[in-house]
Amino acid sequence: MIQKVLIIEDERPNADRLERLIKSVRPNAQIVDVLECICESIEWFESHEMPDVVMMDIRLSDGLSFEIFEKTTISCPIIFTTAYDEYAVKAFKYNSIDYLLKPVELDELERAFQKLESTSSAPEPASLANLLNYFQPKDFRTRFLLPYRDGYKSLQINDISYFYSKLKITRAKLHNGSEEIIPLTMEELEEQLNPKDFFRANRQFIIHVDAIEQIHNYFNGKLKVDLKRTPEDMELIVSREKASLLKAWLDF
Repeated sequence: MIQKVLIIEDERPNADRLERLIKSVRPNAQIVDVLECICESIEWFESHEMPDVVMMDIRLSDGLSFEIFEKTTISCPIIFTTAYDEYAVKAFKYNSIDYLLKPVELDELERAFQKLESTSSAPEPASLANLLNYFQPKDFRTRFLLPYRDGYKSLQINDISYFYSKLKITRAKLHNGSEEIIPLTMEELEEQLNPKDFFRANRQFIIHVDAIEQIHNYFNGKLKVDLKRTPEDMELIVSREKASLLKAWLDF
């Protein structure tokens, strides 16, 4: 029986959605806390009893959540939730029950919880063979269907340099300099775009690797990114926490 669930997720909309899904499949479960970073998580595990399960994102604002296991002891099972498929094998080296790609679906969460509840003893990491049989990467978005005059038009992902949000409107800047309004939030886009090509630089920008003109060191460990077509009156500043992730993304 799953009674206490801990969520480790640095994007509040994603955490809220996960809470709703958990309440849908296990109405009596208690969300004991929602943590946003590695440091906060380490402190939490050192001062609290273990929950029944941890829903853990992998890329957090201050690094990869695997660092938590290196600095504290976690004896409860883990369900990893992430938009990135490249960490699957490493995730199952820990006490992982499942590895769910975002956006997490209701039936996937239900199956993961059933798997946990059917385990009579402390969970053992899944074998690589079982992992490869189970794990199937999700498709990423390749185009948008947008309203156009009295009909619709198709916009290809390959034609987009970056997405940005201004006045709560999401826009796509195309390679030819034109713009299109995208009827999705930045959080929804982040889950649907291929992370090998696009990076969530901050709350306002999701950038394609080819859109970067130059990167400058900024104060307090931040980075300033010049895009090939930066919107007027806007700067792209990457926080110190995300700076290392950006550099790792560009160097891979």
